[in-house]
Amino acid sequence: MTPDLAVVLLAGGLGLRLGADKPKALVEFSGKTLLEHALASASRARGLSQIVVAAPAGHLDQVSQLVAASVGDVDFVVVAGGETRQQSIANALTSVSAPIVLVHDTARALTPAAVFDRVADSVRETGIGTVPVLEVVDTIKRVRGEEVLETVDRNELRKAQTPQGFLTSQLVAGYAAAAAEYTDDAALMQSYGATIRFVEGDAQAYKITTPEDLEAETRVGVGTDTHRFTEDSSKPLYLGTVLWEGERGLDGHSDGDALSHAIVDALLSAAGLGDIGSNYGVDRPEFAGANGSVFLTETIRLLELAGWQVGNVSAQIIGNRPKVGPHRGKVESALTELIGAPTTISATTTDGLGFLGNSEGVAVVATALIKRRLDRLEP
Repeated sequence: MTPDLAVVLLAGGLGLRLGADKPKALVEFSGKTLLEHALASASRARGLSQIVVAAPAGHLDQVSQLVAASVGDVDFVVVAGGETRQQSIANALTSVSAPIVLVHDTARALTPAAVFDRVADSVRETGIGTVPVLEVVDTIKRVRGEEVLETVDRNELRKAQTPQGFLTSQLVAGYAAAAAEYTDDAALMQSYGATIRFVEGDAQAYKITTPEDLEAETRVGVGTDTHRFTEDSSKPLYLGTVLWEGERGLDGHSDGDALSHAIVDALLSAAGLGDIGSNYGVDRPEFAGANGSVFLTETIRLLELAGWQVGNVSAQIIGNRPKVGPHRGKVESALTELIGAPTTISATTTDGLGFLGNSEGVAVVATALIKRRLDRLEP
């Protein structure tokens, strides 16, 4: 498509509530500044021809270097922001040359590129200013002082996000006519008499304001697996992908590696990706006799595709045998390298109770912590 879109990025906030000693846009989050995260999404918007960044006056060179390294061949301009959000946008609009403009808060650094496209497409199709919104799920009260006056119908309410999109000529005219300060561009344009429509926003487009907002989403999963010892004395024992010399193997469609299988289940359950049976069931001949590393490697790939990374894994082997102590270090090293995160194992018995107490098999309970991959958010 013919490039027709400019994105204005507001990067002038001081980050006082964030407790930072630098402008908010230059605070690092998962190895990159908020500005770099915002640029990563903005630069993938369809039809993009220009990016204009409003930055703190004392950081123009640093911001220019970050933008240049992030946007590829896209034209960009860095301008000095004003004392208010509104003044910063007014300064940026003087450099916008595209017919459509999206105004975006860098504080919403993780906004997916798909939101930019939805807003821009709406403006292209209708010529009407457009904002992304989310439904309100809380019960909302209207109050005065300490008195609750009424409950507001939340079905008529939405939470506004950015980027907000407009025909550039209309937004420039709206800013020229503005006689008050507004909290967003849609409100300013409505004061000017404009109609505003909305499209679906995204939960990832939340505004980073406090230190707690810089914490990536985490989830925990639990997995278990149990295998009995095989009657086939020639089958070796694999636990944690490692061969345990001199021990009888475990029955199973694959190599019977109960430790690896429990970890796989913990990882899949944490990410909401099913379980080992639904992903690698006994109806899959390619997994017959497969080493546990095959399942773990594929599971890590599935997690990465879904935008997750492993924080750590802990597993406990339950049974009278084999003795875990002599193999612990080797197994933990192998699993840590394969999973890409600290992995520890421990052992216990059932005090002689049940089939585990009778040395008929091995059971494992595993727990996995996963974290949202901020460098691989879905567009």
